[in-house]
Amino acid sequence: MIEARRLHILRAVADHRTVTAAAAALYLTPSAVSQQLTALEQETGHRLVERGAKGVRLTPAGEILLSHTNAVLAQLERAEAELAAYSSGAAGTVTVASFATGIALVVAPAVARLAATAPGIHLRVQDAEGDASLPMVLDRQVDVAVAVEYRGAPPADDPRLAHVPLYAEPFDAVVPVSHRLADADEVPLAELAKDPWIGPYPGNPCHDVVVLACEHAGFQPRLEHSSDDFRAVVALASADAGVALVPRSALIGMDLAGVVVRPVDGVAPTRRVFAAVRRGAEEHPLIRPVLDALRAVAEGQGTWGLEQIPDVG
Repeated sequence: MIEARRLHILRAVADHRTVTAAAAALYLTPSAVSQQLTALEQETGHRLVERGAKGVRLTPAGEILLSHTNAVLAQLERAEAELAAYSSGAAGTVTVASFATGIALVVAPAVARLAATAPGIHLRVQDAEGDASLPMVLDRQVDVAVAVEYRGAPPADDPRLAHVPLYAEPFDAVVPVSHRLADADEVPLAELAKDPWIGPYPGNPCHDVVVLACEHAGFQPRLEHSSDDFRAVVALASADAGVALVPRSALIGMDLAGVVVRPVDGVAPTRRVFAAVRRGAEEHPLIRPVLDALRAVAEGQGTWGLEQIPDVG
């Protein structure tokens, strides 16, 4: 008989590629993870993992078991959801991880909405970038992630996760008021090829959006300054330190003295935001209202118009 908790450990090892990282994510010791993997191999009668200098990889038998693991764990999530619904689980805590702008734009309003529509549900919010929040969901550290699509992110049909699209927003060009394109109605990215750039660090999903947009325009941005805080990015642009692409919602309410914000000429780079939960948990009576509240708030935001951004400069 295969124990479900050992399947959780197998998936964590497959996701994190090392026993040490999987142990940290599961709040276990590496020796405990190794012991559980050994026990799982004894239960199945197959060698499931191979250890090497670069970490751990699954054997062909391990890959077969992993494909069933995703289905089994999703079904267990559904069982928990149905049992909770049977016992009318209308009260409890749901933990949500989101990047900062997502918190301001949809998570915080969802907290207020739930206070009126589902007062028994308490949201606990954690600030985490999209590339961190999705592993947190898979490792059962949080229940819901509000994340951004990025290179290497689990796709929408990932068997481990259920995706709920929330919104998409363009990136706008932010240039100093003294910039040669400050008077342009729209900014062609190719015209910024020789400028110094300000942007998020590699690993931040927005970094990928900026780099890909510039690559499509025919150049690699020369990133002179790096910050994951868009207030710092705008402050550096206002100091004439370079140019930037910033998500439109991140500019709302920001001090834009010293910069000009303009749409990108042509197809604007876009970040797509979604909520994700462990597959099978989307109908849990505590999680379903949270997903519905997030989607309702996102739909209520309407279109992303430049009129939301003050024209400073």
